[in-house]
Amino acid sequence: MTAPRRVTIADVAEKANVSTAAVSKVLRKAYGVSPAMDERVRAAMAELGYRPHTAARGMRGQTYTIGMMLPDIRNPFFHEILEGLSKQLDGTDYQVLIGPGGSESASQAHIMNAMIDRRMDALILVAPLGNRRDLEETAKSVPMVVIGRHDRSPDYDAVVDDDLMGAALVVDHLVELGHRRIAHIEHKITGRNHPTTLPQSVRAEGYRQAMKRNDLGSEIDIVASTYSEEGGYLAARELLARAVRPTAIFAGADVAAIGVFNAVYEAGLRVPQDVSIVGYDNTSFAALGPISLTSVDQDGHAMGTNAARLVLERIESKRTRSVLLSTSPTLIRRRSTAPPPA
Repeated sequence: MTAPRRVTIADVAEKANVSTAAVSKVLRKAYGVSPAMDERVRAAMAELGYRPHTAARGMRGQTYTIGMMLPDIRNPFFHEILEGLSKQLDGTDYQVLIGPGGSESASQAHIMNAMIDRRMDALILVAPLGNRRDLEETAKSVPMVVIGRHDRSPDYDAVVDDDLMGAALVVDHLVELGHRRIAHIEHKITGRNHPTTLPQSVRAEGYRQAMKRNDLGSEIDIVASTYSEEGGYLAARELLARAVRPTAIFAGADVAAIGVFNAVYEAGLRVPQDVSIVGYDNTSFAALGPISLTSVDQDGHAMGTNAARLVLERIESKRTRSVLLSTSPTLIRRRSTAPPPA
């Protein structure tokens, strides 16, 4: 059985009784297309079921696709970014294609190169691990926006959360409640020479600074793990096994905080009566009644919206200078934090 013949631009032109050049102009949203012409051509495309051939469009200059690299597709916070990004692109011809980059710089570079090879019009990278020089080389060949990294570069735009401030909000809140033994779970990165501008590194530094500012420098306690449920669980087990355990645990991400909950309950302890827990990201499950997790809201929706706006400006060459946008976090207080046990 032979496959049905693909509808071509010539078929659309014949149906709309216009030239193929006119159809091409409509597809490219070129200057000089009248509303009547646009309506007639798009009606013909809808009736025939015409879909632009992505490879052919790429050879002509645009594929109307934006590649988004995620380091971990299981982290629910990234859904917030994607939702804001998709909403901002509504009403445009652009589509987002997601690539799982993994937790190694080599695997992330592989995904990025695959997106470039497929002639995607731009890249949005979430917390990429590559060094700045490599990112800048990539940005010279394709418009690029980086989310999460506190980098200033002349070659790409960046959207970040004020992670120093976010970590300080957590520590100050716990100190207000009376805690002194406050531990922090940091996302570790394998390999050498990883960038210190990644969000987890900045949050850990914000934790250190806030502890020292509150005269708790001697109580600084950081466990390197991963921003995952398993990572939070293993880090919390290590903390709770100590002779003098912390009375509060600041997990660097909500997904890690869930693992902390599991470890605390497994140890026969209670949240927050024995151990207070704070997350970061204010994901949807943080507000669920049985969890009620105190968390830092960095507004992932706004980060995705800003990234989409910046990348469209890059594609359309509406500006030449790079931009770094920073969102201000807020602390959402819920039932997972309380004064320490007497």
